[in-house]
Amino acid sequence: MKDIIDLLGRAMLSFIFLYEAYDSIFYFRETKIKMTYYGLTWNQDLLLFGAIILLVFGGIMLLAGYRTGLAVFMLLLYWVPVTFIVHSFWNDPEPERRLQSILFMKNIAIVGGMLMTWANGAGKKYSIKRLFATTHVPGA
Repeated sequence: MKDIIDLLGRAMLSFIFLYEAYDSIFYFRETKIKMTYYGLTWNQDLLLFGAIILLVFGGIMLLAGYRTGLAVFMLLLYWVPVTFIVHSFWNDPEPERRLQSILFMKNIAIVGGMLMTWANGAGKKYSIKRLFATTHVPGA
């Protein structure tokens, strides 16, 4: 049962990052406009391509259960700064502050889920690392 829960948890966590990558790729121009709105004007193409690479590779690695520590680290490199830049509720006026604080806390909860995945690993049964496991011969 634990292996199924590990797989479902990894899948649910990875889908938000894979969707974010999809959205950034197919709405590239609109994403750059949003970046300008949030004050990210320095080398937007490089930042956006870097974010997409982190999201795609980190999301796929997390979903597959391959090197989950590295996958979570890659995703956190993107997710934590974006959370503080996009959902900076402390800078917003009151009607917007409430919504942004909820979205900020949601993102912090996602960070917590990723840290738990990093600490506990991908699980034993349903991860790609099982496909690459080598057979150990006792006494060899």
